[in-house]
Amino acid sequence: MDRHVIDLPWILRRIIVSAFVLPRRPKRSALAYEAIWEDTGSPLVSNTKNLAENIQKLTGIPTVVGMRYGSPSLSDALNELKLCDEILLVPLYPQYANSTRKTTIEKVRSLSHDKNLYLLAPYYSHPDYIEAMTTQIKNHITPNTEHLLLSFHGLPERHLTKADPTGHHCLQSNNCCSTHSKAHDTCYRHQCLETARFISEKIQLPTSLSFQSRLGKLPWLKPYTDDEIKRLAKSGIHNIAVACPAFAVDNLETLEEIGIRGRELFIHAGGTELKLIPSLNNEPHWVSFFADWLKQPVENFETL
Repeated sequence: MDRHVIDLPWILRRIIVSAFVLPRRPKRSALAYEAIWEDTGSPLVSNTKNLAENIQKLTGIPTVVGMRYGSPSLSDALNELKLCDEILLVPLYPQYANSTRKTTIEKVRSLSHDKNLYLLAPYYSHPDYIEAMTTQIKNHITPNTEHLLLSFHGLPERHLTKADPTGHHCLQSNNCCSTHSKAHDTCYRHQCLETARFISEKIQLPTSLSFQSRLGKLPWLKPYTDDEIKRLAKSGIHNIAVACPAFAVDNLETLEEIGIRGRELFIHAGGTELKLIPSLNNEPHWVSFFADWLKQPVENFETL
C-alpha cells in the first residue's frame, strides 16, 4: 500500500492489493522463500545483520538494521538508537528510486523528529563500490564464462517520470540517460546504466544489462532479464554469469529468481550453465570500503 511502490490513488492501490496481490502473491512468495531458506532464517536479514555487525567492529559506531517492510522494522532500529542525538541513515540501495530510498527516508524522518539526521548518498558510481563489484565478479567467474549479464531490479517506467524533478527529461528521448540533466540525480535508469558502464569497462567479457522482477502489465524498464537470458542461450552462448548490482546483500530476487529460476530458464532455452555472482554481502574488501565511508565527519553527509 506504499504510494511510492504502487503510485496510484489510495482506492486504486487498495483494489489492486486486495483483488490481485494478496490472493496469489503470498503463496508464491512462501514457496520461493522455502527454496532459499537457511538455518539462520531469511538470507536478506542474516546477511544484513552480519554486515551491520562487521561495520560496527571496524568503525566503533553503534550500527543497527531496520527494514522498510519486515522485521526488524525501522521503528525497532531507531528505538535501539534512542540515546543517540545524531543518526546516519544508510540505505543499502546503490541507486536511487522512490520505491526504495525515498520511502525509507520519509519513514525515518517521520519517526525521528528529535534527532539530527544525516544521509549516505547513492553510491552507484563510487569508485570503491565499482572496485568491490568488479573484484567480486572476477573472483567468481570461471574460464568457461562467455558473457556477463548485469541484472538490476526493475521499475515501472512511470516511476522514472514521476521522480524527474524537471518534468520533461526522463524517457523523453532515446538518449535521455546520456544527456546531462538534473534529472539524473533521481533517475534510477541512468544510475543503473552508469553502474553497468563502469563495471563493464573493468571486466574483460562481453556484457549486457537487463531489469528483473517486473509485476503486472504496465511498461517496465527494458530489456527484461528473462528475455535477455533466453536471448543469450538461443544465440549460442553456453555459459553466462549474472551479477545483480542493485542489491548489496543476497535475497529472494538474487538467490531464487536468478540463481534457481533464471538458471532453469537458461538451460531450457539451450544454455549449459548460468552462474549467479554472489552479492557483496560481507566480503572483507567491501566491508572495509563501507566502513571508511561511514567514518567521515557528518559534514560530509546530506542533512535530512
